[in-house]
Amino acid sequence: MSGENGQGGGGAAAEGGPPEQLALIRESVRRAKAPRAKPRTWRGAELAPELPVARVLVDKGVLHLDRYFDYAVPAELDAEAQPGVRVRVRFGAGRGRVREGRREGGGLIDGFLIERLAASDYSGPLAALAQVVSPEPVLGEELLGLARAVADRYAGSLADVLQLAVPPRNARAEQRPSPAPLPPPPAPEPGSWARYERGSAFLESLAAGGAPRAVWNALPGPEWSRELARAVAATLASGRGALVVVPDGRAAARVDGALTALLGEGRHALLTADAGPEKRYREWLAVRRGSVRAVVGTRAAMFAPVRDLGLVALWDDGDDSHSEPHAPQPHAREVLLLRAAQDRCAFLMGGWSCTVEGAQLVESGWAQGLVAAREQMRRAAPLVRTVGDQDLARDEAARAARLPTLAWQTVREGLLHGPVLVQVPRRGYVPRMACAQCRAAARCRHCAGPLEARDGGALGCGWCGREESAWHCPECGSFRLRAQVVGARRTAEELGRAFPAVPVRTSGREQVLDTVPGAPALVVSTPGAEPVAEGGYAAALLLDGWAMLGRPDLRAGEDALRRWIAAAALVRPQGDGGTVVVVAEPSLRPVQALVRWDPVGHAVRELAERAELGFPPVSRMAAVSGKGEAVAAFLTAVELPGEAEVLGPVPLPPSPAGRPARPGAPPSGEHWERALIRVPPGRGGALAAALKAAQAARMARGGHDVVRVRIDPQDIG
Repeated sequence: MSGENGQGGGGAAAEGGPPEQLALIRESVRRAKAPRAKPRTWRGAELAPELPVARVLVDKGVLHLDRYFDYAVPAELDAEAQPGVRVRVRFGAGRGRVREGRREGGGLIDGFLIERLAASDYSGPLAALAQVVSPEPVLGEELLGLARAVADRYAGSLADVLQLAVPPRNARAEQRPSPAPLPPPPAPEPGSWARYERGSAFLESLAAGGAPRAVWNALPGPEWSRELARAVAATLASGRGALVVVPDGRAAARVDGALTALLGEGRHALLTADAGPEKRYREWLAVRRGSVRAVVGTRAAMFAPVRDLGLVALWDDGDDSHSEPHAPQPHAREVLLLRAAQDRCAFLMGGWSCTVEGAQLVESGWAQGLVAAREQMRRAAPLVRTVGDQDLARDEAARAARLPTLAWQTVREGLLHGPVLVQVPRRGYVPRMACAQCRAAARCRHCAGPLEARDGGALGCGWCGREESAWHCPECGSFRLRAQVVGARRTAEELGRAFPAVPVRTSGREQVLDTVPGAPALVVSTPGAEPVAEGGYAAALLLDGWAMLGRPDLRAGEDALRRWIAAAALVRPQGDGGTVVVVAEPSLRPVQALVRWDPVGHAVRELAERAELGFPPVSRMAAVSGKGEAVAAFLTAVELPGEAEVLGPVPLPPSPAGRPARPGAPPSGEHWERALIRVPPGRGGALAAALKAAQAARMARGGHDVVRVRIDPQDIG
């Protein structure tokens, strides 16, 4: 048949008749395979009759191009080329490429149409808009103003911030209409908010349309997600929108479930990376269109375009997940503070612990403390006991096994009534070793690298790989070793041998558990990965506390206390037998704050010390890192404010080979230096502007060596 059709088709074509069916199919296939033409310059096209100039932000995240560019609007794009839409433009053509009064050439690049103008300030010829990608307006005035404020705050470019704020387009999601908005719900009852001294008044103010600002020290237990849901419901009852940012998907799922149980389906959107690009963009569009007035999400949701914003809330602001790793690396806390000031809305920052930044907001009078009475706190918190160095020295069991006697007894008694949580400062199996007597780090005799205990029990170097069979401590002469920090998997194995009849579960980076049953079990977890137990844990062990306290970082004590309290808050109250054992020196301030369950007092004292020493957050600080010559040249060129103080530069620790570098760390194999620049309160804006101008000038000159600038770095040593 194909042969007949082919012959017939050829004869018909030769005779001038209509082509046969096979020829039509072949022509269709040929056209389908031909590449589609790219959008081209509108050569001689008629311009829009009104407002023929479009001001465009091109998607170029380089500082010396952090400004708007003017383009001509062809008449054919007049209706779709509205402020806020995505466009494509030609960028990079010089003045010499002008034809019929229009600039041509350059590469196609994405951008956002900011506004339409009657005339341009630019005296030369304008290139025309090449394409309106979508008529959907995704960049409103409020979001643009917030993105510009964040870019200025962090010495970054507006294009980089918008990459974080506006999700990638999904055509299928844009074509689906968003549901109609629901009417405001009734104001909720205070519920568990009544446990706090100003809790009921806070909800009443939200429901009445007020803008209270509070730093909330949440009581231990699972009620925090339901309390956040009530705050959102009270804001919706006033006819306004609400935004809640949490550190991870597990916390977002808990608040999502609490909101659904309180208000039902369709009143809020969940914005997390786990949703996938299409669903996430569809939810984001529902918020942008006004169909949904409440948002719960992780870090990226801090830019969610909620209409009539009445409340911004942040849970556990000390979590590292709230710090964006991509340029310009904004922190969710600072973005929400900017939104609260820009929209004049309510602000709620809560957690089981309290950061120094939260204490500063209360001390300055900008926010009020939202805490429970001491009697209420004692009823909700578990009993906390400590095991210090002197206890370990007298404890024969601690020298021979993983658990001190007190911890072993606590585990045994807790397993009679439910699951027991064991927090280990790190994941994995291979531990670094140290002298059991003086705790000096065990080093290789050949290269001075760290010695590690491997799976088979052999001792080897983590740098050169040589095995070590006759180690002794050069400091005290001892031949006994101990693990500096034993990983979660190794701890699980040792606990499994100590309690052979009890199931052991692990939760860490490889597999994070969300919940565990209320039956007796040992749950070994790294910080931040602790699952929630049904009915609460009967007991908890916080091992190797000195490892977290000994980190060479300004926030080591604050961060250790936050991680301990986050684990202890999952334990049953003291009245129900809940007990926590922390293996750390009891005289240290973070340990004492845990025993008294007083994170607010700890944060206030830390704030007073940092104010005396001029450390953040009292001062504003920036980190400049790169190769030594590049950093020195940058510091010479930048025009810093007169009050600025430069600390360093000092060498940065090299990044380990074969592992991804941490944010701000040098690439593997490169030796970098870092300088810290400190200014007093009120001069942070001037510092950011000076660093941004110097970085833009360096990029315009074509500097090849990388110089990274970060405002308010999380880790400053």
